[in-house]
Amino acid sequence: MADTLNKNNSSRASGSQAEGSGKPASKPSETATAPDARPLSEAALSQPELYINRYTSLLEFNRRVLEYAKDASVPLLERLKYLCISSSNLDEFFEIRIALLKQRLETGSVHSGPDNKGPSEVLKTLSGRAQEFVDEQYRILNAELIPELAENDIRFLKRTEWSKSQEKWLRSFFKKQLTPVLSPVGLDPAHPFPRVLNKSLNFIVSLKGKDAFGRDSALAVVQAPRVLPRVIQLPHEVSDGQRNDFVFLSSIIHAYVDDLFPGMKSTGCYQFRVTRNSDLFVDEEEIEDLARALEGELSARRYGAAVRLEVADNCPETLRKYLLQQFELGPDDVYQANGPVNLNRLLAVYDLVDRAEMKYTGFISGLPTRVAGNKDIFEAIKQGDILLHHPYESFVPVIDLVKQSATDPDVLAIKQTLYRTGPDSAVVDALVEAARAGKEVTVVIELRARFDEAENIELANRLDQAGAHVVYGVVGYKTHAKMLLVIRRGPKKSLQRFVHLGTGNYHPRTARLYTDYGLLTCDPLIGEDVHNVFMQLTSLGKVPKLNKLLQSPFTLHAKLIEWIDREARIAAEGKPARIIIKINSLTETRAIQAMYHASRAGVRIDLVVRGMCCLRPGIPGVSDNIRVRSIIGRFLEHTRVYYFLNDGNEALYCASADLMERNMFKRVEVAFPIENEESKKRIMEELDTYLNDNTQTWLLDPEGNYVRASVGGRKPVTAQRVLLDRLAESS
Repeated sequence: MADTLNKNNSSRASGSQAEGSGKPASKPSETATAPDARPLSEAALSQPELYINRYTSLLEFNRRVLEYAKDASVPLLERLKYLCISSSNLDEFFEIRIALLKQRLETGSVHSGPDNKGPSEVLKTLSGRAQEFVDEQYRILNAELIPELAENDIRFLKRTEWSKSQEKWLRSFFKKQLTPVLSPVGLDPAHPFPRVLNKSLNFIVSLKGKDAFGRDSALAVVQAPRVLPRVIQLPHEVSDGQRNDFVFLSSIIHAYVDDLFPGMKSTGCYQFRVTRNSDLFVDEEEIEDLARALEGELSARRYGAAVRLEVADNCPETLRKYLLQQFELGPDDVYQANGPVNLNRLLAVYDLVDRAEMKYTGFISGLPTRVAGNKDIFEAIKQGDILLHHPYESFVPVIDLVKQSATDPDVLAIKQTLYRTGPDSAVVDALVEAARAGKEVTVVIELRARFDEAENIELANRLDQAGAHVVYGVVGYKTHAKMLLVIRRGPKKSLQRFVHLGTGNYHPRTARLYTDYGLLTCDPLIGEDVHNVFMQLTSLGKVPKLNKLLQSPFTLHAKLIEWIDREARIAAEGKPARIIIKINSLTETRAIQAMYHASRAGVRIDLVVRGMCCLRPGIPGVSDNIRVRSIIGRFLEHTRVYYFLNDGNEALYCASADLMERNMFKRVEVAFPIENEESKKRIMEELDTYLNDNTQTWLLDPEGNYVRASVGGRKPVTAQRVLLDRLAESS
């Protein structure tokens, strides 16, 4: 590959393997491998071999998540949780990514990414890998997790293992709790195959005998309503009082399915589940009310085009083919389940079992000293910028800013963007209170936040009824920026702006699960910038040139490319050059090409990319100086940080945006500078901690494979554990 790009380049050792060899992560002052500043042509940098397919990269991320389900160093119930997360992730992968590829295939699209793989080729690759992935999920469940849980008195009982008292209780449960809500449908010309909800649990039942009307009925479908739990915990009185005994809903229905067909007998009962296209389509230029249009689309989502069929692994081939025909799917679209078809529903066990020793140790999110010692959040911010790193540090200061603003007589207006907030949000409660108190409250709600559309519509209605000004952003662009602006009357009737900017959502639950940075500031220039962005979102007027913030789709991408190129020029002059970027995904082609150029010029580039990464590191003559790692741990890595050494005049920005086409060109995003020296030093130390992690880091090689970093002879470093010890308190 390198010879094709540059026949004069000699092969050089890749810096991306330093961790595996036991060497410490490099510091900004280190010298990179020999530079070659000669520019490569656009054609050379467009070669498909230089890019990893985005869909296979995303599936590879989910494989890394699944690895923790079999990691003996992880608490047992947390391992079960990782298995559930991998199942939920895979569902979304089919609902959105596979669905999009199938749409393109059906419409004859030959659209391909920089790797030059079309929809047909990608789907074929993904099908094989997904089949292997599903097989591994059920192997881990049946061969590892269920036996180990049983050893710890947490049992999943098969029908052959039910005691007489358990069987009696379960039959009563079926009769009293299940039969009234189950609606079996016999299939004949008067009873066609029923509509099947997206991701719902269903059973295909083969029957013999005659029904009440003397007809022979060969097949029936039983649909299990979503209100029913998929895992039932047996009462202690029928399980010796010591064990946590569970039975799958599918096992109960299977055991007593004959009761649903009096006078007939089932000869087979097999669970199945269909996954449907769940992306929403709204022609924003043709509609007058986005909220009403989305409400209509939400109901249709439940019955979108089928993209995957999951069936019990003992389902006969004739019935599998029959189901595939009903859903207009092919043989590659069926996945056989050796257990419950929806592994994600096992997450209920994690919540039902109170075994602290099998879960991660609890913690109390810390508070910066200035906030902890000052009940007035405005006074605390006036003393200087406040940097928060969630979940190690509490989200409470952000909530306090909104709460105090709602009741402070000097606060005149509050403006906020909301992308994902959750149904129970203290932030939203405070906004409602502020609006009812007569404050000028403006909320920009992104109704199209995927899978949160219904909650956001409800939220918009609630705020509107309270008297807030509610807008839905800009047609054709999702509002993904995380901004809160409070306008407060100061001394001598002057007005002062208080701002919160973040890398993550205003969501109380994810603030405990996702790592995110937040900045509280009253910097006048940042306040003016945030004010102007809100004016743009509400009035749709043009924004004056921003003082400090970078914004998509206008300045952010161009500035990042400019800064990457600047590091390349600095390196070409023989000076130290350094780039560190920590993001969720990297797919944007121009940014990747700019980093290839910078690497050739001698710039040391460290990328911490949690999920999709289309860049190939370690290619001799192209990306020898680029290292890519993914960190998977207790918390979902969600911070977005962009660092450039810039010949000692460092640029350090946090952002709501990843380096993806959608973030750079189809969303409203903001990146904000970290200028306070103490905060800047702290983020750099935390980045260094991530770069030295050797227990939860996965290293990307030039072939697109991720290999888990080894401790070697070094001291184990777990970045998330280090940050918990440094910033949080033990519970």
